Amino acid sequence: MKEQEIKDAVTKLLLAIGEDPDRDGLVDTPRRISEMYGEIFEGLSIDPAKYLNVDFEVAHDEMVILRNIPFYSMCEHHFLPFHGEAHVGYIPDGRVVGISKLARVVEGFARRPQLQERLTSQVAETIMKSIKPDGVAVVVEAEHLCMTMRGVRKPGSRMVTSGMRGQFKKSDVTRSEFLALVQGGRL
Repeated sequence: MKEQEIKDAVTKLLLAIGEDPDRDGLVDTPRRISEMYGEIFEGLSIDPAKYLNVDFEVAHDEMVILRNIPFYSMCEHHFLPFHGEAHVGYIPDGRVVGISKLARVVEGFARRPQLQERLTSQVAETIMKSIKPDGVAVVVEAEHLCMTMRGVRKPGSRMVTSGMRGQFKKSDVTRSEFLALVQGGRL
């Protein structure tokens, strides 16, 4: 991140909206925003696939699901947050990864200017390519502040996207089982 350039840009933005960047409450705002951007866009400087480099041989060939992974991201169109939960499942082909690694992949892609559709696909593709399971399923549900606080102004609206690969795409039964388990249902 180019911290000074971000600070300068924030100062110009404050001036452009008619604010005084030297006013008491705004004096440290350029620095705060620069530090915040370093944190919320840290996904730009990492490859989330690296989290999947460590896997374990296990004789398990049934679904593995991590539900309700909270995430925060920034809409690349308006630079306003969207936030929600991701649900990630895969069918191992003799190899599994630590469950925290699935959450780290979601986080790695969420922490960059993003579209929810792309986030969903990136998570699914990365898991599919990295650990080569028999299938991957990703469902992402999120509220977008670019839609709730401006424009159409519909708070509480949640967008849902899915990415199905391998057996989850080929088999209606497998896909239905995943979706039921993600919704908290018991089979």
